[in-house]
Amino acid sequence: MVTAFHFYEPTAGHGLAHDPMNAIVAPRPVGWISSLSAAGKRNLAPYSFFNLFNYRPPIIGFSSVGWKGSVANIAETREFVWNLATRAQADAMNATSTGEDVDEFERAAIDPLPSRLVAPPRVGGSPVQFECRLTQLIRLTDHTGVEIDAWMILGEVIGVHIDPAMLGGGVYVTERARPILRGGGPADYFEPGEKFAMRRPQP
Repeated sequence: MVTAFHFYEPTAGHGLAHDPMNAIVAPRPVGWISSLSAAGKRNLAPYSFFNLFNYRPPIIGFSSVGWKGSVANIAETREFVWNLATRAQADAMNATSTGEDVDEFERAAIDPLPSRLVAPPRVGGSPVQFECRLTQLIRLTDHTGVEIDAWMILGEVIGVHIDPAMLGGGVYVTERARPILRGGGPADYFEPGEKFAMRRPQP
């Protein structure tokens, strides 16, 4: 049993070579978000603070540190698309992470695919895309209620596109897509590793 843990209070600093928080809460799915401005300008950016938060209706969300292009677009139009980032498109995904005011589809040589229910395009080559409508835009606060420069977008998935090659016997096979997951360091990504199954205990 460990008796002497490394303890720190985040407001006072972690006392390590690198902040461990991102490495501890990892790996995380990548929120590769495409959106359009009200004027129709395309934006595509990856977010490491991303996940699924509800089944029915399906709600996904991501958080942006700073009011960035994706947040501004979604606040204007209330629509976005999540695109599954895979090992095959890792370099393209990385090329969309600069934060520059450019068309990331063009920068990363990604073919846009039309969506059915929302205006923002989907990422060609991605095996799964979720078309979403905004449900909540939340400015985050600290525990005292002071607002911080971080914004959480929650959206309802209203349309799902799945490459049939990802299905086996009517079941989505997660590992077939080779999704990439965000790690802790500035350049750390993972692919899913060992898989095991557990059933919930019955009451």
